[in-house]
Amino acid sequence: MSWNVAQAKQHLSEVLRLAAEEPQVIYNRSRPVAAVIPAQDLEAFQAWKTGQQAPQRTLVEEFAILRALAEGDDDPIPETDRFATMRPNAFEEMLDEEYP
Repeated sequence: MSWNVAQAKQHLSEVLRLAAEEPQVIYNRSRPVAAVIPAQDLEAFQAWKTGQQAPQRTLVEEFAILRALAEGDDDPIPETDRFATMRPNAFEEMLDEEYP
C-alpha cells in the first residue's frame, strides 16, 4: 500500500503494522520520499552495503592468496613464462621477409 505524508502521519501505527508484511511507501506530491521496512530488512541491507564498500582485491592478489593456501602442495596455479611458447606472428614474418 502507498501513503501520502498526511495519511502516514494520521495512521502511523497502521503503517508500522503493515510494514511487517511488505514495505510501505510514503509519497509527497506523487513522488516517493520514504519507505517503512522491517528492522531485520534494514539490518540485512546495512550488512550488504558494508560488504559492497570493502576494498576489492586485484586478481593478482587473489592468485597470491591461492598460492599461499596451496603452499607445500604442488602449485595448483603454476607461474609460466608467457613468452616461452610464442605463437607465429604474421606481421613479424612479413617484415623479416621484406627486410632481411
